[in-house]
Amino acid sequence: MKKRNYLVMVCVMLMIGVSILEAEKYIFVDLDNQMAYGYEDGEVVISGRVSTGIKDHRTPEGRYNILEKKRYHVSNLWPKPNGGAKMNYLLRLTNDGIAMHLGPVPKWPASHGCIRMKNGFAQDLWSWAEIGTEVEVVGLPPERFSSDESSENFYGYDYVVYD
Repeated sequence: MKKRNYLVMVCVMLMIGVSILEAEKYIFVDLDNQMAYGYEDGEVVISGRVSTGIKDHRTPEGRYNILEKKRYHVSNLWPKPNGGAKMNYLLRLTNDGIAMHLGPVPKWPASHGCIRMKNGFAQDLWSWAEIGTEVEVVGLPPERFSSDESSENFYGYDYVVYD
């Protein structure tokens, strides 16, 4: 009887472990299309436009885990030499300055390596993500499309939360 209870307990633990793995959160950043997607249970639950690193400061491709979440953050690096740029809703990806944060999001890469998110999307992704959430950054970003293309609505609300 004790052996049977032990086997049942192991089976229950394995089933719980599987369901926890299936519920993992994951963020995918598509440099080609300047978009970020939040996945949960294998489904996109939130997406929004982003602006990544310019030609001389490309956002590095790779797999990261969120190291820190900070509601209010002021850069000690940008603008150089003394920092001071506000980077609220920060999701830190590396210890050397790469993060996702609220910032201007024109329709082209415009940062110094970070992944800028629009108002609304930044707050929602920050609230949804957890320390340790995996972030995958993939692709090659486009160059600025044209000098006459409008960069209005940097902090606009063109993002989607999926139900």
